[in-house]
Amino acid sequence: MELILKKDVEHLGFTDDLVSVKPGYGRNFLIPNGLAVMATSSAKKVLAETLKQRAHKEAKNIKAAQDQADQLTALDLKITAKTGDGDKLFGSITTADVSNILAKNGIEIEKKFISIAGGAIKRLGLYEADVRFHREVTVKLPFNVVAEK
Repeated sequence: MELILKKDVEHLGFTDDLVSVKPGYGRNFLIPNGLAVMATSSAKKVLAETLKQRAHKEAKNIKAAQDQADQLTALDLKITAKTGDGDKLFGSITTADVSNILAKNGIEIEKKFISIAGGAIKRLGLYEADVRFHREVTVKLPFNVVAEK
């Protein structure tokens, strides 16, 4: 079943993407929740025209996202955490913690746009997070998890 997404859907696609999903998922979840519409021939024509008109605005958005990404790569992030024996942390470092540290440094990013391999960090050391500013602009953010003194 082909659908046109009206909103970003995690692990599926972004707004105005043409996606193919199983019929049950489309009819029972995406369409009733207003996340997608059927991809009829007329809807595809409207989508093509919309994307054509939006291309100029999209270039500005990509430029702004790239500028933010450049700011982010210039940062040297250190996240402090309480530790137990050795290098194990009390609790864990998650995307919310990374988002909070970035906010303290003047870069506002929602935690849903940040992903850490493995989900959560439970030990001290150097790690990388993927930060998505735009569908075409994704940056690897290195950060260091250090022990609180």
